[in-house]
Amino acid sequence: MMMQVRRKELAMAATVTAFVGLVSVSLVSPAQGQVVHPPPAAKGETAGHYYKNVTTATLKVLSPSDFLGAMGVMTAALGYDCSNCHPGAGTDAMDWVTDSNRKKVVARKMVDMVAAINKQNFAGAQAVTCFTCHHGLDLPTTSIQLDKLYGEPPDEKRDIVPVQAGEPPVTQILDEYVTALGGAAKLAAVKSYVATGVSVGYAGVGGNANFQVFAEAPNKRGMWINFPEHPDRGIGAWTFDGTNGYISQPRAYMGVWNLDGSDLLGAKLDAVLGFPQGIKASFPNWRVGPEDVIQGKEVYVVQGSTVGNTLIGTFYFDKQTHLLIRYVRQTPTPIGRVSIQQDFEDYKEVNGVKFPFKYSFLWLDGRFTAEIKEIKVNVPVDAAKLGKPQV
Repeated sequence: MMMQVRRKELAMAATVTAFVGLVSVSLVSPAQGQVVHPPPAAKGETAGHYYKNVTTATLKVLSPSDFLGAMGVMTAALGYDCSNCHPGAGTDAMDWVTDSNRKKVVARKMVDMVAAINKQNFAGAQAVTCFTCHHGLDLPTTSIQLDKLYGEPPDEKRDIVPVQAGEPPVTQILDEYVTALGGAAKLAAVKSYVATGVSVGYAGVGGNANFQVFAEAPNKRGMWINFPEHPDRGIGAWTFDGTNGYISQPRAYMGVWNLDGSDLLGAKLDAVLGFPQGIKASFPNWRVGPEDVIQGKEVYVVQGSTVGNTLIGTFYFDKQTHLLIRYVRQTPTPIGRVSIQQDFEDYKEVNGVKFPFKYSFLWLDGRFTAEIKEIKVNVPVDAAKLGKPQV
């Protein structure tokens, strides 16, 4: 009974806090609060020019790559996939352009509504997103279930972690990570590596695939997947050559496309983290948040961000081993942040340096796990594996 009463008190306190926060959130700086301004308009070609029938004001000015990310934000927020709005998506009969599906027309109105709420109430800062109301449901709920009110509090985490007093400084946590991997000198001696293994789609769906990572210091990386048993599925690739980034997804609307806008910042960060001695320089702003528990392990939570939070990286370090076990990067769109998560397990030593031999990749429209069988360091890397995929 005491726990129930206490939870009710907490719920009431949370309601008051939420109201006060709603009134004052536009006065909170991005480094302290939870709101950021959406990404700027594309410097080059815009989504409105590149794609047919993209007319929503806040989306048509995005770069083509950031626009695709925004579509992922929308589907994840509603628990949808592409086919819910685009007839035939995922088949040879797809029609991305038509407005015959009423849901697509309504979605445009919702995007405009989100923009209007943020403009009129939060000075244009992104305080409200699709997920704010939908939480994975196509039709938002309007009342709380009472057993939820008196149960465990929700475990959803803030995008921007609050600074936690009493935690070790950022430099100490990052230095301990480098030491746990083998030390700065041994890491610096690794100029390149090739990791080879297999990947399996979520819950075994999708079939077994060959998986490879090609990396070259300080910031070049290519991740490649192919299906020997199903060559018709083509080759998937995510690459960054030190300047430009690319994605190859044979069954997507575009087989190969350039990364641009905020999406390119994320690809560069992935490449930099392939050589962890450069992690400190990857962000101008760092903070340590409250400790957490990930995969049953107590972790330090360290977050880096760019000016204006156009790129956020959140890192979870095992307090016992000091190794990185989760990394989440986020980039903004007008309707919510694009989140990509990578988990790391089964660290093994190769030439004096520890590498994770199990990766889990999660993004807004897919997930898979890769198990590494072999890693070779300081070997020649084919430049074609780091640049624009020719598939």
